[in-house]
Amino acid sequence: MSESDGSVKEWLSKNRSKGIRLLQRLVQEPSTRGNEAGAQAVIIEKCREMGLELDIWEIGKDELPAHPLFCSDRKDFSGNPNVVGVWKGTGGGRSIILNGHIDVVPEGSRDDWKYDPYSGQIKDGRLYGRGATDMKGGTVSLLLALEYLIAAGKELKGDVIFQSVIEEESGGAGTLAAVIRGYKADGAIIPEPTNMKLFPKQQGSMWFRITVKGRAAHGGTRYEGISAIEKAIAVIASLQELEKTRNERVADPLYKGIPIPIPINIGKITSGEWPSSVPDTAVIEGRIGVAPEEDMKMAEKELETVLNSLSEKDGWFIENPCKVEWFGGRWQPGNLDIGHPLMNVLSASFEKVAGEKPKIEASPWGTDGGILSGAGGTPVIVFGPGTTEAAHDADESISLDDMFNAAEIIAECILEWCS
Repeated sequence: MSESDGSVKEWLSKNRSKGIRLLQRLVQEPSTRGNEAGAQAVIIEKCREMGLELDIWEIGKDELPAHPLFCSDRKDFSGNPNVVGVWKGTGGGRSIILNGHIDVVPEGSRDDWKYDPYSGQIKDGRLYGRGATDMKGGTVSLLLALEYLIAAGKELKGDVIFQSVIEEESGGAGTLAAVIRGYKADGAIIPEPTNMKLFPKQQGSMWFRITVKGRAAHGGTRYEGISAIEKAIAVIASLQELEKTRNERVADPLYKGIPIPIPINIGKITSGEWPSSVPDTAVIEGRIGVAPEEDMKMAEKELETVLNSLSEKDGWFIENPCKVEWFGGRWQPGNLDIGHPLMNVLSASFEKVAGEKPKIEASPWGTDGGILSGAGGTPVIVFGPGTTEAAHDADESISLDDMFNAAEIIAECILEWCS
């Protein structure tokens, strides 16, 4: 039987070991920020093997830094390119973007890992390593789906645009660069770790830094000073109240199973230089979640207004207001109607393969989907293997069965969408 005679399930079964080896190779490349080149080389090799039209470029050398959605503290992207591979259709059909990010977060303490974080160790049907679930497993699902369609001799009317981008974990500069370069489509799939659920809506988020002032004094006469730490406690309490208020407004049924749809997280606090001194400054850093339909600027304003109102309860803040900075990572929200044609096609493909209807939710975290939809006008669904719980954690791993099932579903979706 030739490859063109078999189903996608049969082809994936026949090529299972090759797909696993591809994921191993990607995981074995430690593609942390600024070190993406090795993993991208593996991607480039695979795209060339499939005969895709390749576009490889270093971002940041055009209008990217001036774009209003650009956010990155990284000044030099050289040596770590974006990679796009295009499979041209015959014309007249709907196009699709398959978007995956190649960058991974640092591995943390290796003592916390059962296996080396870049080993690609396989145990009990799972592959272990940093990036396995977030999101190199999803990227392999995309490549397997595309490779099957090419090997099976399928002819599509619409273009299929595969993207392997850098910088997702720090705000999406890689995907934004692809949008600026002209890559847009009639639909897009991002295979982040959704545990095989469909996410037509994605939470946005942004980082903030709040500087709280105090007055220094000797610890022995602390009553002569004003502790910035104690004032920071009041600031944190106001943020907790804001989180409660903002989440009470979220009525979208897709967030029904998520306890806090748009969290405000305090990730870092620094204050003081000496145990016997009253600290005169405290710095709070965190991230605020943004609802799919919410404007980022309005979310900024709401947080700033709450901090300004502290002076109504504590006169200290009248003369010493908090300073707020919006810095670093920023992920745009995404909001696709659940009745969109791409949702219908992907849902039908899921049901065809899995034998049941997919679970549809809204994502509790940000993705590059907001950039694709907001800046590129491309409808986006986030759907992929892997679980959020495993991402960014020690012993990150992915179910290999889920990776191949996702590949089968995505292949069926592409075939229907682009035909």
